[in-house]
Amino acid sequence: MNVLVTGGAGYIGSVVARDLAVAGWRVWILDDFSTGSRDLPRTLRHGGIEWIEGNVGDSGLLRDLLAKVRFQGCVHLAGSALVGESMERPWDYYRNNLAAGLTLLEALTEAGPVPMVFSSTAAVYGEPSRIPIAESHPTVPTSPYGETKLGFERALGWFRRSCGQRFLAMRYFNAAGAARDGALGETHNPETHLIPNVLAAAGTGGTVQVFGQDFPTPDGTCVRDYVHVDDLSRAHRLALDLLLREDRGESVNLGTGRGWSVIEVVETVRRATGRDVRVEHRPRRRGDPAILVASGDRANELLGWVPECSDLETIVRTAWDWSRRTRGST
Repeated sequence: MNVLVTGGAGYIGSVVARDLAVAGWRVWILDDFSTGSRDLPRTLRHGGIEWIEGNVGDSGLLRDLLAKVRFQGCVHLAGSALVGESMERPWDYYRNNLAAGLTLLEALTEAGPVPMVFSSTAAVYGEPSRIPIAESHPTVPTSPYGETKLGFERALGWFRRSCGQRFLAMRYFNAAGAARDGALGETHNPETHLIPNVLAAAGTGGTVQVFGQDFPTPDGTCVRDYVHVDDLSRAHRLALDLLLREDRGESVNLGTGRGWSVIEVVETVRRATGRDVRVEHRPRRRGDPAILVASGDRANELLGWVPECSDLETIVRTAWDWSRRTRGST
């Protein structure tokens, strides 16, 4: 069976694509490499993976591809994903997350429709009124990033009503860690995620910036629910399998139900690496909620998904091993 994975040269996308190929899918990765790694087509070698360079907003490319290949599913991970950047350049987020996504969705609808697993985000909830956050929680995004992801979820809902589009929108909390087999991990330039930046500071003796120390949390720093990338990948595979069996259309949280503050992450890195990490406190960033912690009940009920390796120590250890291997830290 054929599956289209958009954004497969990215951090999460590469792990998802590799795991689907190992599970027996014929994986077609579509990526324009605007943020993904150009090394991956060389390093991520598997007989079940085909690479296509292009943008999901290219209707001609999609038309030609869908005329050539009959897809049984699509995992849509392509898009822009930085809260701070979305506040500064909202037009990019509406173009990449909504306009280009709708071009893809239209093409998949005309070709089937083809069931879709969509990479959404906890940012659709905005500042939560209750913790843990269930899927029924009001969606009031505080950034263009969250707003455009929610907009695409709503489009999926209308395509379902109008055209029978099957979908599961996976609302990630904080993806983290590296693949446990050591093959894949986070490589962003510039790096914006907390754990790789704390590990980089540990590896080089540098300083990590902590944004905000006046949030209504126990130590004043943001609290987030971290999910290991291997657990996220498994959830995507389970979601795709479910859509092949059942007619579904809903949004599902992917989180652990446990939150960790920025300072707790720093302390965990110190313990795991045996190194000091210097902290520089900076003002809050616009659009950052104080606490984001998931209720994972629906993912367990619908997919049978339970995080297996998302304790913070495992996340940090796998990310540290990846960091030392790729950056030459000792």
